[in-house]
Amino acid sequence: MKNFGFGLMRLPTTDPQNAGAIDVEQVKKMVDLFIEKGFTYFDTAWMYCGFQSEPTVKEVLTSRYPRDKFTLASKLHNGFFNSLEDRDAVFNEQLKKTGVEYFDYYMLHGIEAGSYPKYEQFDCFSWLKDKKEKGLVKTAGISFHATAELLDEILTKYPFIEFVQLQINYLDWDSQWIQSKKCYDVAVKHGKWVTVMEPVKGGTLAKVPSEVEDLFKAHDPSLSPASWAIRFAASLPGVKMVLSGMSSLAQMEDNLSFMEDFKPLTEEEKAMVFKAGDIINSQIAVPCTGCSYCTEGCPQKIAIPQYFSLYNEDMREHLEEKGWTVNFSNYANLTKKFGAAKDCVECGQCQEMCPQHLPIIEKLKEVSAHFDR
Repeated sequence: MKNFGFGLMRLPTTDPQNAGAIDVEQVKKMVDLFIEKGFTYFDTAWMYCGFQSEPTVKEVLTSRYPRDKFTLASKLHNGFFNSLEDRDAVFNEQLKKTGVEYFDYYMLHGIEAGSYPKYEQFDCFSWLKDKKEKGLVKTAGISFHATAELLDEILTKYPFIEFVQLQINYLDWDSQWIQSKKCYDVAVKHGKWVTVMEPVKGGTLAKVPSEVEDLFKAHDPSLSPASWAIRFAASLPGVKMVLSGMSSLAQMEDNLSFMEDFKPLTEEEKAMVFKAGDIINSQIAVPCTGCSYCTEGCPQKIAIPQYFSLYNEDMREHLEEKGWTVNFSNYANLTKKFGAAKDCVECGQCQEMCPQHLPIIEKLKEVSAHFDR
């Protein structure tokens, strides 16, 4: 199996304002080209594309190709079950909607600190293991959005998990929030293979600053910015599959041009993409160093450096195209323990303590306008 998968979360649409208005005919052409080039892995989920991704799988793939021509992954998300019976109701409906009798790969979806207790409460790990034992799931995994520490805990407790789907890209590699490298290292330590999601960070690394684009073109003008991001993820040992959420036939043609005959990055090229990451990361909204001097004595116990870090990450995103990032969940989880940005009483002590002389009060207002919706 080739190491490149079709992520069915950002499919082309006939209406840019409606993710569920899928351009089925264009997707058929994309599927046909994908399979023609020898690729077989398709990744969907219950809520993707306004809940229309799984039905579209049946229309463009499973009703048009024999079962041995593709492998299909889907997921159980914590937002759509509230009883033991709900788990099977969702799973059985997914089989029906996608038109298959079993899933080649199946995951507990989007595990993070806030959702993990629910998966535990409803015994979803044992449930997934049972599905595998019955042959309804061929390979069991988890899709993960939390700390390396929590991942280590889960893989230790549930050794039957065979793979982990992680957000990995060169921009998030050392991120204190995404923890790409740390989570990757944990998966490798446990002997689990990795599927990569967001290798292009939702399009962020396809639309890089001109300085980064010039850096890439100087090395090889024939390759797109997205190619460097995808090849970075695919070059990591232990990565079995890299997903790309392609939303046009042109994007697929570009991706297949360098993944059909995949060549791992050289050491020189790895250094180059990390340099690109440094350039992008330098273009931040709040130049906070995370010293935390500002938090000592804050009457509202606001996690100022953490909020600035999340805000900086989002300001590098193309939010007009995405609308939501995982940082909204990270922010919400922090506010359960700390004061929210909107709770600032403008006492000013933080600004007095800041060695960077940042206008913290004004920046917290920006953070609040972004996250406190």
